[in-house]
Amino acid sequence: MLYTIAMILIVLWVLGLVSSVTIGGFIHLLLVIAVVIVLLRVISGRKPL
Repeated sequence: MLYTIAMILIVLWVLGLVSSVTIGGFIHLLLVIAVVIVLLRVISGRKPL
């Protein structure tokens, strides 16, 4: 579940960069959240669903 949310956030971040339509630092906040979620998954050692 968290992995899916992280992937969605990363895709939204990339789309924001490609479209050049950003809302201040919001798109970068999404990237940070996605990276943190992925790191938590890797550190905790959970298997992807």
